[in-house]
Amino acid sequence: MVASPLRYVMISKDILKKIQQIEIHTRRLVNEAFVGEYHSVFKGRGMEFEEVREYQPGDEIRTIDWNVTARMGRPFVKRYVEERELTVMLLVDVSASGNFGSVKQLKNEIAIEICALLAFSAIKNNDKVGMIMFTDKIEKFIPPKKGAKHVLRVIRELLYTEPKGKGTNISVALEYMNRISSRRAISFVVSDFIADDYTHALRIANKKHDVIAITIVDPREQELPNVGFIELRDAESGEILLIDTSNPSARKEFSVINGRQKQERSRLFRSMGVDEIVIGTGRHYVEPIVRFFRIREKRY
Repeated sequence: MVASPLRYVMISKDILKKIQQIEIHTRRLVNEAFVGEYHSVFKGRGMEFEEVREYQPGDEIRTIDWNVTARMGRPFVKRYVEERELTVMLLVDVSASGNFGSVKQLKNEIAIEICALLAFSAIKNNDKVGMIMFTDKIEKFIPPKKGAKHVLRVIRELLYTEPKGKGTNISVALEYMNRISSRRAISFVVSDFIADDYTHALRIANKKHDVIAITIVDPREQELPNVGFIELRDAESGEILLIDTSNPSARKEFSVINGRQKQERSRLFRSMGVDEIVIGTGRHYVEPIVRFFRIREKRY
């Protein structure tokens, strides 16, 4: 599959307004809450030689360039700078289960804002940003580039693209990233992770890339309120299940099953060394992301 060409289409005023709102909101968050956080956590790929200059008191003796020193008759040292440029890949689940939210926002609305926040943080640090949108297939691939205009395109595609698939196949997205990414990338997988087994694909991807899972959850996917009979419809399969929420046993069973799935997912991530950020639709996403950055900075 190749990258989709930039389409020159008319975009509605509502979409343009939404893009502007997201841009203003996330740029403010980057400047106010993420100053230094992103840069300190995601280091450059190493140190790169920049120049040779004359030795100055306080310079490390280990940096002396003995060849130049012998030739010039006085000490010179090598100077290195951090090779800063990184590639950030956003793997975004745009399946039908994202069209759910029982509190303030839908899961897919939060996903878009998180992607915008990460993308603006990346370009502020002169890194490239690319995106893979997926359902049970690859919906769109945007190659990594720099610049604010590129980030606005990423936001536009997240708002404008209508997915063809409804299911979720995380393995497809991870395998696709491995094929198209020749260099190591910081890879954020933004999903509710309601998907079939993706263990093998995740293990391979995490060996090649720095994979970070951003799991978006909603309270009503964890516990049911006592409101009598309700129909639960699977947004991806269309299956409908009738549940009597006035029955304490039914509510408990629902909670236990979902709690077990959450534990299994977290255990899988830990076993592979994949960091996970859990974002709830009822709380703002900045706090858990900043907390993750600070914990990770201490660890590395």
